[in-house]
Amino acid sequence: MRSGYADGVVWPAPRPDAARVLVCFGFCGGGTTAYRPWVRTVPPDVDLALVCLPGRERRIAEPPAQRWDQLMDAAVTSVRSVMDRPYLLFGHSMGAWVAYEVALHVQESRAREPEALVVSASSPPSRSAEERRHAPTSRATDDELLDWMCRVGQLPVEIVDDPSLRQLALDLFRADKRAAESYEFRPGRLVRCPVRRLNGTDDPDVDPDDDGWAELAAGPVDARRLPGGHFYTAAVWSELPRYMGL
Repeated sequence: MRSGYADGVVWPAPRPDAARVLVCFGFCGGGTTAYRPWVRTVPPDVDLALVCLPGRERRIAEPPAQRWDQLMDAAVTSVRSVMDRPYLLFGHSMGAWVAYEVALHVQESRAREPEALVVSASSPPSRSAEERRHAPTSRATDDELLDWMCRVGQLPVEIVDDPSLRQLALDLFRADKRAAESYEFRPGRLVRCPVRRLNGTDDPDVDPDDDGWAELAAGPVDARRLPGGHFYTAAVWSELPRYMGL
């Protein structure tokens, strides 16, 4: 019987008898909180598994990864703990790159492959060289980072208004940015599982017409545009699993 937390995975409402698992990776500077309400949205036969990387929430005492390989080590360890059932990988923003690399890792290691890869609000990792220059970078000031995080709706007002919580959020965001900037894309590797792409119609940070994800998949990519910006509208976000093909 699973507890609510193990191996870096948060199970908001454990369903050990569910047939499938939706494994979610957080966005840059994010944890599991934004995904927890999805327990009310996922179908009854789906268990929700939220990967909690070092430096946040239950792992606040652990230093966050400063390089991509460190971040991936933690992500792969978590996913290996849920492979006893069929599973899907979901990642939002930076989390989409993590999910993509995890899918490739399990392919190459001949472990159980995901049923699908769902990438949300993310340019393809093949654009990593451009993304390293895309503001805000890890070298931005705290004010610049805070401005971006508030603009896209990433920070709730209770964190913005609390100086200590705000600084923790900024430090984590900067660390995740630094790790993402160390990512080196390796061409020629294709994800074998079905790929589903979600994008906001008003997201200024992601080009919805960029077909780069199609170049990284062995099969066709199912692309869907949803209302809103980088985090969609509040109504869409609250029910995002409905658009994942579960």
